[in-house]
Parts: sequence; structure tokens; C-alpha cells
Amino acid sequence: MQLYIVGGAVRDRLLGEPVSDRDWVAVGTTPEELLALGYKPVGKDFPVFLHPTTGEEVALARTERKSGRGYHGFTFHAAPEVTLEQDLARRDLTINAMAEAADGTLIDPFGGRHDLAGGVLRHVSPAFAEDPVRLLRLARFAARWPHFTVAPETEALLAQLVQAGEVDALVPERVWQELARGLMARRPSRMFEVLRGCGALARLLPEPRLDAAALAQVDAAAAAGAALAVRFALLGWAEEGEAGASPAVARAAQRLRVPTEVRELAQLFAREGERLAAWRPAGPRHDAQADAVLALLERCDAFRQPQRFRALLEAARWSQPLGGGPARGTPGGGPARGTPGAAAEAIDTLGRLHAAAAGADTATAAQRALDSGARGPKVGQAVQQARLAALRAAWPAARQA
Repeated sequence: MQLYIVGGAVRDRLLGEPVSDRDWVAVGTTPEELLALGYKPVGKDFPVFLHPTTGEEVALARTERKSGRGYHGFTFHAAPEVTLEQDLARRDLTINAMAEAADGTLIDPFGGRHDLAGGVLRHVSPAFAEDPVRLLRLARFAARWPHFTVAPETEALLAQLVQAGEVDALVPERVWQELARGLMARRPSRMFEVLRGCGALARLLPEPRLDAAALAQVDAAAAAGAALAVRFALLGWAEEGEAGASPAVARAAQRLRVPTEVRELAQLFAREGERLAAWRPAGPRHDAQADAVLALLERCDAFRQPQRFRALLEAARWSQPLGGGPARGTPGGGPARGTPGAAAEAIDTLGRLHAAAAGADTATAAQRALDSGARGPKVGQAVQQARLAALRAAWPAARQA
């Protein structure tokens, strides 16, 4: 038996990037031999084992044959006579089809090292077009290494894969998994550009606007290390329905099984993002605007969901107002003008005002209302007044901080 490190660990080492985990291929052995050596089986579709000491995954060298649609439609053959090169030949990209022997020797039968140096994403064989997950992975790699280009012959295979309907066989959970990983990469816009270029975007994620402005905002948020929910919210969910809900977000989230916290922030940002991005604090006479800010906080459920509201403000920081006039429904009627610096300062002010209102002693206000005989809505009004008083008191300091 011979063991080789394969795939991403070899690629990332050559790129000088951290190697988080290592995958191994075992050549010239059988499942029975591995079991006898103490390896633990974990593979469902093909023989994969856990090393008895390190716990790292070790797969038997194998070949594959297309037997149906989608990425599950393959028949695998693992046997002692399968060579390392045959195993590497079934991989997606040349940069992922390299191996390293125990003595450090690089095995690179398809020119992966050359493509790494040239910054090229290139398929290993025409079988690339048989697996739709490979399209998603390539698009994600383009977002991870935005300076890489896609080889023209690989672009042609991507289009062929889409035209054959293979992307329609992808399960929603896998689509979301790859999209989420691409959104968390260095430049998410590259993933969407690749998907759009081959026609896959219209099949996988047709709902968001994803125009140049939205993509620039997502990239800016990514450069700042924003969370996944913030990046997803910035994709351009402009469509609104009843009660300010976004049918576009709802359709995409339901189809792709998007996590609840990601979906909820996108819905909230679709409704409130333009107002928040356009908001500017008024001058010394701020009473009316304080009322509007409190209404905004309540509408966003900012007191029960403070973490989500902070994420909403972060998304607004990277979003620019649409148009040059007053934004629709802006609290206090503030104009939709200003530089990105002014917008960020305004968002910071809103964050400080939220903290002040959230810190109001609402328990005492509610108890006093109850002691005076108030019930129901009147108690709620007392809580509102306590928060409003805290907002007004904090306004000067919040603006100057």
C-alpha cells in the first residue's frame, strides 16, 4: 500500500496558504486490508476510512463512470489495480489533481502547478461537465482567488453543463452550501460573474438584482470581514410585497433552504436598507426625528433582536442610497445625499441611539404605570416614553461621538 496526500492540501501548500486538513489516497490496497490495520470506515458512496492514529480521511484510489443525472449519478470502482494517475484523472481542476508522496515528491500529471503559477482554473478532462457541483466549486474558487481566470475551453464546458440541464439536478442544500462558501470568499462578485457567464445564475439564483452596484457592495463587505447574513442581504433584493416583505427573498430562501437568520436579515434589509443608508441626523431640533428613529427601531424589532439590528446597520453601512433625492420613508425626512464617510457616520449614530434606547429603564417605567392603574396598551406607551426620553437625552452625545 502507498499513501499520498492529494487535492487541496497540496494546492494550498504550493500557494503558500495555510493547510487546514489533509486528504489521502491509498493505492494498491483493499477495504479488508485497511480494516485489518485499524482504519475505520466512514464512506457511504465509496470506500473512505479514518486513519487509526491521525483521524484523517483516507480514500481508496478509484475511477468513476457517469450513470445518471446530477452529482449522485456516478458509479465508482475502487480496486488495488487502480493507479494514482487514474484517481487524479477523475478530479475537477488541474490545480486539485496533484498529489504528494511520503518523501515530498510532487506528482502532477495534468499540469496543476503550471496553472497555479499562471492563475488558471482549468478542467482535467471532459468528464468535468458530468458533475454540476464542479461548476459551483469552480465559481467558488474564482471568488477565493479573484486573480485567477477560467480557461476558455473550461468556460465552454461550463456552458455545456448548463445546457444539458445538469444544474437542475442539484439538491438545494448543496447549492446553498457552495454559494455560502463563495459569499465568504475574498471577492464574492467573481463567483456570480462566472455563474452568469455560463448561464447557471439564472437557474440557481435568479431573484436578486446582482447589478454592478450590488456586487461592489458585497465585495466591500467581504473585504471588511462581514458575516454571511450581511453579504447575502446586500445582493440586491429590491422587490417588495405586502407589509414590506420581499417575495424575491422568500422564493430564494425557500428553494435553497437558506438558514433562518440569513433569510430574516435579507427580508429586513430589503424593507429598511434604503431608509437606513439614506438616513442622516437632523440639526439641534431633533424631537421629531427621535420619534421617527424610535418607530424605526420598533419596526425592526431592534429591542428584542439587537444582534440582528446591528447586522442590519452593518449591511446599511455598505449600501448606498438609490437616486439623489430624499429616500422613501426616511426617518425624519433626511435627504439621500452625502459621501460614504457621512453615511458610515450616520449609521454609527443610529447604533449609539439604539444602544441608548435599549438601555432605558423600561422595567421601572412599566411598574410605575401599573402602580398608577394603567393596563395593556398604556403600559406599552409608558415603555415607549422611557425609550424616547433616553433617545432625546442621548442625541447630542450620539451625534458628536
